[in-house]
Amino acid sequence: MGGKRTTEKRAGDRVLYLLKTKGAQTAAKLATPLGVTPMAVRQQLALLAEAGLVSFEDRRRKVGRPARWWSAAAAADRRFPDGHAELALGMLAAARAAFGEAGVARLVAERVRAQALDYGERLPGPGTPLERRVAALAAIRRDEGYLAEATRGADGVCLLVENHCPVCAAARVCAGLCSGELELFRTVLGSNVTVERTEHLLAGSRRCVYRIAPA
Repeated sequence: MGGKRTTEKRAGDRVLYLLKTKGAQTAAKLATPLGVTPMAVRQQLALLAEAGLVSFEDRRRKVGRPARWWSAAAAADRRFPDGHAELALGMLAAARAAFGEAGVARLVAERVRAQALDYGERLPGPGTPLERRVAALAAIRRDEGYLAEATRGADGVCLLVENHCPVCAAARVCAGLCSGELELFRTVLGSNVTVERTEHLLAGSRRCVYRIAPA
């Protein structure tokens, strides 16, 4: 029984990963990258729905019955890295109680400074094509649990997409963490590029997206 539950959990995690990184999908669309039948996907979705990890919306089509589109529910975040949410929340509360908002701001600034030093050592140099630098940044963020991806458009503009936020709980009570991320990316990528957040998880989007372009 334990082996069967483990197999089902792994299959469910694969479905959740696709929903987190690709957004709402039908069972048929999920079946292709998973290499299984739509029926097998529907079985996994039913289990995930029973656990409260996915939700669905029936969308009308021009012909035939409505299509059922599935999305990862907020509760699914517990199946992904959480960045030690309880510890982070406790530390923020302690810092705010001991040092006030100014102290929390100093804490965030120090975190950004330390991250910038670390990222700066791991990123390719300023002479490297922007696409490669953004890809390297996405790899760092992916290692930290952000399910990050990097893409480049024909116009040379790059997108850094973070499909999951492992510090989301802390960011909800400390907006400085989100502004600190923007500052961090601008610092490590240099003054010859612009970085703009175009989608924001805490503003209602399903992910955070950063538009990165030559200045």
